Amino acid sequence: MSKRCFYETLGVGRSAQDGELKSAFRKMAMQCHPDRNPGDAGAEARFKEINHAYETLKDPQKRAAYDRFGHAAFENGNGMGGFGGADFGAGMADIFESMFGDIMGRRGGRGGASGRERGADLRYNMEIELEDAFSGKVAQIRMPTAVTCEPCGGSGAKPGSKPKTCPTCHGAGKIRATQGFFLMERACHTCQGRGEIVDDPCTACSGAGRVTRERTLQVNIPAGVEDGTRIRLAGEGEAGLHGGPTGDLYIFLSIEPHDFFQRDSADLYCRVPVTMTEAALGGEIEVPTIGGDREKVKIPEGTQPGKQFRIKGKGMPVLRSREIGDLYIQVDVEVPQKLSKRQRELLEEFRQASSEANHPESSGFFSRVKDLFGGRES
Repeated sequence: MSKRCFYETLGVGRSAQDGELKSAFRKMAMQCHPDRNPGDAGAEARFKEINHAYETLKDPQKRAAYDRFGHAAFENGNGMGGFGGADFGAGMADIFESMFGDIMGRRGGRGGASGRERGADLRYNMEIELEDAFSGKVAQIRMPTAVTCEPCGGSGAKPGSKPKTCPTCHGAGKIRATQGFFLMERACHTCQGRGEIVDDPCTACSGAGRVTRERTLQVNIPAGVEDGTRIRLAGEGEAGLHGGPTGDLYIFLSIEPHDFFQRDSADLYCRVPVTMTEAALGGEIEVPTIGGDREKVKIPEGTQPGKQFRIKGKGMPVLRSREIGDLYIQVDVEVPQKLSKRQRELLEEFRQASSEANHPESSGFFSRVKDLFGGRES
């Protein structure tokens, strides 16, 4: 009986690259795996055939021989040596890695094969004033954190001694065992995945390789930060166990409410009270800016409450940009209180001398109200 073409078995062309071969093998092997097809002898045979084809084609030398001579290249005991043995286990290791690699730490886990676990990332909440967000500042923070033990340098071994290679896993940090068709891999129980054991632990850190200390750090706050801005300080988090890499520190900023300004992205807003006479007759007022200087604003004659004036370039800087927002002044006309007898007389005279032209909005409003309700009554 003629043997089936390996490329046909995997469902790929002869020009297939390594990645395409591997992907096709995993897909078909999972479909035909005996555990998924209990009692199906055909599925088991098909599974072995797929594995046999992949083991041949994934090896460049074997693939070259197969492309030239076909199945004859491996007859009479040459090449593969049948379906079983180490090659079959290696093929299953590829499937296992694809399915469970992240769980077992085979693909870039936090600890890696050495078992030196990366330190935790830390968070620090910092409240700053709006003026600090405008100009930027260098702030100091104090916080307790795990740092590398100085006496042992993070190794966990007593000064003058060194960790020893684990005799169980021989420094690999993991142990492999075959269970049926699967090649299982787990952390070494002797060294807990570190690959090393410490016979004489450091007394300062009790073998952990790190201790808790209070640290003082400087944080550079750039101009233009907004509420909720996150600043990352790489390598300033907790030290890792047994000399592992250090985590990061994240500074989360919140900005205190300001007594005068309200912020909207890069623009600032403020309400400025003006007297009734200033609004009516016009004038000039001075307003402060977030930068600490003062700007003159001209109030035109007849300015109404709520009128806004823009002062260009007097807002907040945009983070990591040369752009600057604007400052918007909103006029709030203040009605005079606690009038003297003379002031009351003058206002009464003004009211007597006023016409609809002096108050177009109120006159127009009450005229429309009169027309509306008068029409309903009629």
